[in-house]
Amino acid sequence: ISMIETFGFDQILFLLIIMAITATVAGFFAGFFGIGGGIITVPCLFYIFSSIGIDKSLVMHLSVGTSFAIIVPTAMMSVYTHYKHKAVDLNILKTYGIFVVIGVVIGAFSAALMDTKSLVLFFSLIIYLLALNLIFLKDKKKLKIKFNLIQRTTFGFVVGFISSLMGIGGAIMNVPILKFVGYTINKAIGTAASIGFLISIFGTIGFLSTGLIMQKNIPLSTGFINIPAFLIFIPITIIMAKVGATTVHKIKREIIAKLFGFFLIVIASRFLYEYFNF
Repeated sequence: ISMIETFGFDQILFLLIIMAITATVAGFFAGFFGIGGGIITVPCLFYIFSSIGIDKSLVMHLSVGTSFAIIVPTAMMSVYTHYKHKAVDLNILKTYGIFVVIGVVIGAFSAALMDTKSLVLFFSLIIYLLALNLIFLKDKKKLKIKFNLIQRTTFGFVVGFISSLMGIGGAIMNVPILKFVGYTINKAIGTAASIGFLISIFGTIGFLSTGLIMQKNIPLSTGFINIPAFLIFIPITIIMAKVGATTVHKIKREIIAKLFGFFLIVIASRFLYEYFNF
């Protein structure tokens, strides 16, 4: 029996407020950076689920699966807004997107076989790398590299696989990759958001099915997706993603990117601390 069944009204209300605040922040960053918001959602869900007594060995799987389900509608809204600003290249989805999806599916089944401790370590190390990339990334002169099939296959698979283990939309990796092959920043963000939409759909299916196959009966959840968290996050993140996606077309992103990088270092350090205390 999980602790949630013994919770009083005030404890449940507090949980709902925490979820609502997390959803607001995650939604804004989702639209602003073209990310799915999972980088913020996963750690917050991890602490929320831990605090209500979800089985420690399943808490990361549930956080990642729920994050993917939340990303689906958020990414849809984000893509639609970027598409209206003519910032989405649909051609890239037909080739690169397919390899991303293959990586996601394999990643989802690999995640099911990993324990929470390994997933926590993996999450924190990747976040460190992404944070340093954001902080030290100089806006280089535009390189126009031919994004050939080998590059698309390799990058696509790696991004899909890593995203799947982390419950993220992958844009935090796809934006630099697309910039590197010659896309403008806004087009890179919009296109990355559309790839994130694909990642979230297949990630959700993957974690839903692996949770059901493994018959992990987690309270108020289907497979590795928590229903109350999903229902609270959805409306808030959709509205905030629209605000974030509209804002990005109006202001300079460089300072925000660096601040976001420092914010990620805090998250990664906190998760590393969790790993050593597991």
